[in-house]
Formats: sequence, structure tokens, C-alpha cells
Amino acid sequence: MPTADEMLSSDAVKQLSECLRDTGSRAEAVDSASVALSGKTFSERVALVRDAILVDLPADFLRFKTAIETALTDPAFNGWMIMPVTEAVAARGLQEFEPALKLLAQLTPRLTAETAIRHFLNADLNRALDVIVPWTENNDPHVRRLASEGTRPRLPWAARIPALMADPSPALPILDALYRDSSEYVRRSVANHLNDISKDHPQVAVKTAARWLAEPDGNTLKTVRHGLRSRIKAGDLGALALLGYSSDVEIDVSGPVVDEDVIHLGEALKFSFAITNRGKSDAPIAVDYIIHHVKANGSRSPKVFKLSSRTVAPGDTWSVRRRHPIRPISTRRYYPGAHLLELQVNGISRGSQEFTLVMRDDSGPV
Repeated sequence: MPTADEMLSSDAVKQLSECLRDTGSRAEAVDSASVALSGKTFSERVALVRDAILVDLPADFLRFKTAIETALTDPAFNGWMIMPVTEAVAARGLQEFEPALKLLAQLTPRLTAETAIRHFLNADLNRALDVIVPWTENNDPHVRRLASEGTRPRLPWAARIPALMADPSPALPILDALYRDSSEYVRRSVANHLNDISKDHPQVAVKTAARWLAEPDGNTLKTVRHGLRSRIKAGDLGALALLGYSSDVEIDVSGPVVDEDVIHLGEALKFSFAITNRGKSDAPIAVDYIIHHVKANGSRSPKVFKLSSRTVAPGDTWSVRRRHPIRPISTRRYYPGAHLLELQVNGISRGSQEFTLVMRDDSGPV
């Protein structure tokens, strides 16, 4: 992940001021912002420069829009400097709804306007979608992606869209139009949007994926697999069945077996298991493992980890060994005690074994 200074640096903001000045606009506030970025986070930098743009450019939206469109004729008007520009368009353009959204579509090939259009979606969802849905037919893949990415209910590092979290159906026509898009860049966004939906409405996500698989192209299975990844990890039987992993497959599972019953923090949990196909046809197998970590109150909290998938022929055995590091990380606090390793095969729990985690000096959690 690049740092705030690598994204929106003083040099980038100085370049922005030159681009704006070349349109005939004043750029004193943006110049001042370029030397006031030190110590600020990326979001703080975006807000500072956005406000400076609003000071320097005309208050009248038509003249404001003309200045931005003139800047777009300059190839140097590009990169991270565009982020505060899109936010300025949103701040000034909510009262000029449709023209402002169309201006964001013009800006998105220079970086992305995916966070800025969310102001419009949250202000008036249906009115915004009336403008956004036709973008799915735009010749520019950046604009088509904006339709999908900008309407994601849970887009990371951006404001959520509560209306689409409650009911994703108004944006489904966008995904239906784009899941077979010629651009991997666009299809990846469609998959991530479907994954967002799956977190609030898993059945809607699975039904949508099933509809796509009924009319696929050569990339649809990959798009669906990525879009349902959270449901797969959760052991959603409907999602797994859709991808060919049956919950009633005829298999024997041996394990999991841990090499050591006691693990010290900083070491690795080593375990093994074997899956034998007892059926008469090939068995597609998807395996995840779950570590139930001990919490501060002594209860356990499960965390699913992707392991692998394979098709096992009749009579064959798939033997697996895995090493899982147990070391301090910023996103998890470890506590000593009896943890549990669980094996999940095609969404079904197929065995577990406890292991004891010991702190490095037995002094407490790390």
C-alpha cells in the first residue's frame, strides 16, 4: 500500500495548480495546500486540496465544469491529483446532479471517481442510477468499471451505500450487463461487487451467480468464483454446489492430525490429512481449514483459511501436509490455551483436533 505522500504529494498538488492555472483559473489556494500536506493522512490531504479547489474555481457550476473540462485537455492532469478534483465536483455538483455525474465519468479514466459518485448515490439513489446504468455501454472500460465499482455497497476506504446494503437489487442490472465484459479490469470489479452483496444478502449473491452461469462466456466461472469467495470460505453449501463441490460427495477423510500438541507463539502449526474418493466418479474437492483462536474470555473465535481444491479420481487418495505460522501480527492478538483446528471439506466439517498455544514467556497475550 503506497503512503499518503506517495499518492498525493506536494509535487502532485503543485502540478495540479499548474494545470488549473493553465485553464485561466487562479490557483493560490491550491498552491498553499501544496505546502501544507506534511503530517496529514491521505484522506486529510484529499479534503484539504478539495477545499482549495473549491476556493480557486468558480462558484458557478457551469464555469466550474468548463475549467475542469479544459484541464482534461492536458495529459499532465492525471494521477492522484484527480482524487480531490472528483471530491470537489461532488461538493459543488450535488445541485447540478446529472451534469456533475457526467463530469465524474469524464474524470474517471485519469484515476477513478468511484468514491465521489457515492455522494450522489446516497443523496438520491434512483436518480443517480438513471445516469450510471447507461455507463455499462460506454466504450471506455474505466467508465464501465465506474458503474460497477462506484455502486459497490461496501467499497473499501469509501462511504458505504446503506440503501444498497439493505437492498442490492437496484444495482443488479449493472452487474448483469458487465459480468461478461471484455475487460478483466471490469469483470474483477463485478466480482468484488458480488462479494459485497454476499456479505449482506448471500442468497441474492448465489442466485445472481447461478443466473450468470446459465448464460456464461469463457470468463464467467472465474468471475463467479471470485465473487462468491466469502461464501465459499463460510462453507455456504449453495455457493459450493454452484461451483461443483457437492456436500454429499462419497469420501473418507482422515485427520486432521497435528504434529505437535503444544505450539509456542512464533512457531508453526504443522498438520496433515488425507481424503479418499470412495465413489464411482470424479470428486471435486474444496478444502478450507478453520482455526478457532482462544479469546480473552476463554471462548473461541473461528478464522477460516483457504487451503486448496482438487478433483480426486475414484479410489484415489489426496494426502496433504500444511504449515500454518502462529506468530504475532497487527490484526490478531493471541491468548494462551486450547485452540482448535477444524477441517472443512465442501462446506462440511470433517474432523478437528485441539492444540495448545503457549506464549513465549507465559506472561500473557501477544
